[in-house]
Amino acid sequence: MPKTQAPKPAAYKTWLSTGIPIVAGVTLAAFWGQKLDGGLVVLVAIVLAAAVLVAVYHAEVIAHRVGEPFGSLVLAISVTAIEVALIVTLVSAGGPGAATLARDTVFAAVMITMNGIVGLALVIGTFKHGIVKFNAEGTGAALATVTALATLGLVLPTFTSAEGPVFTTSQLVFVAIASLVLYGIFVGIQTVSHREMFVPVKKIVSAPVTQGRAHIPSIAQTLISLGLLLISLIAVVGLAKLESPSIEAAVAAVGFPPSFVGVIIAILVLLPESIAALRAARRNEIQTSYNLALGSAMASIGLTIPVIAISTFWFEGSLILGLGPTQITLFILTVVVSTLTLVPGKATRLQGGVHLVIFATFIVLSISP
Repeated sequence: MPKTQAPKPAAYKTWLSTGIPIVAGVTLAAFWGQKLDGGLVVLVAIVLAAAVLVAVYHAEVIAHRVGEPFGSLVLAISVTAIEVALIVTLVSAGGPGAATLARDTVFAAVMITMNGIVGLALVIGTFKHGIVKFNAEGTGAALATVTALATLGLVLPTFTSAEGPVFTTSQLVFVAIASLVLYGIFVGIQTVSHREMFVPVKKIVSAPVTQGRAHIPSIAQTLISLGLLLISLIAVVGLAKLESPSIEAAVAAVGFPPSFVGVIIAILVLLPESIAALRAARRNEIQTSYNLALGSAMASIGLTIPVIAISTFWFEGSLILGLGPTQITLFILTVVVSTLTLVPGKATRLQGGVHLVIFATFIVLSISP
């Protein structure tokens, strides 16, 4: 049966979804390189929030067209690629905590996705639908890949060098190549050979089969949304960079450690994926939520480490990637709990609560290490 085209959105939605990325891009261009004062900080923050919401909208349009897991993959790679650019830009600028900014941001992304997003998705999904189900095989494969990537890129540097938690050049090159290989293998499994392991568990419904296909966007709508998504994501990261001096000043003013800047950057950059994952949970599509969460963690490590490896030729000083004892403990706890959550292929709000407690612990220890 041919695909039914999506109905025309309301005029105000069309204007907002098209206008906000343009406004965000113009705002970024107008204030790029400037030091923002109090009023401009608020204005840029408002535009940043609007750009995040619009990015989620366009990502969902693309996801409806290409289906899972391609929709989640598009958003994860888009956000992570620009996150990497932001990390490289901030590290090259120097300043307090620059040597550990990449590590802090990537580890924060891992904890946000594996505990914050997963925990909230499970709580929202279970409160609305009771026990939620997902494909344990696909999600378990994603967890195994994230665990391997994080261990290679963030845990091993702590134990492989006598000069501190840093890689030697040869070690960094090897880990960068290994990260790309692992990520490439997973993407091939997810999108080609075993795609069925990453689609939402089918729900039994009495509605006609054609009803679920009533909102598939046209190719033209999808291409427009893809372009506007990229503009929105570039604006999100660019505006976040404009806000970063204010964020750093605020972090210092309240007495938080400089490493907390990486946590805030990760939260800002991951907002589009977080909102998309929570919306999927409300639709009882926990598999999509897992695809977004674990895919983002995987892309964050798998793309960041290779780029950082190349960028070290231009950075001054050492680049610290190794986690500390507290961070390693939280990571091990996260992996163990995630494994126990995934094995049954279904979860209750208890599992969501456990993940959220771990995430809250991470935030508290990031503020007061």
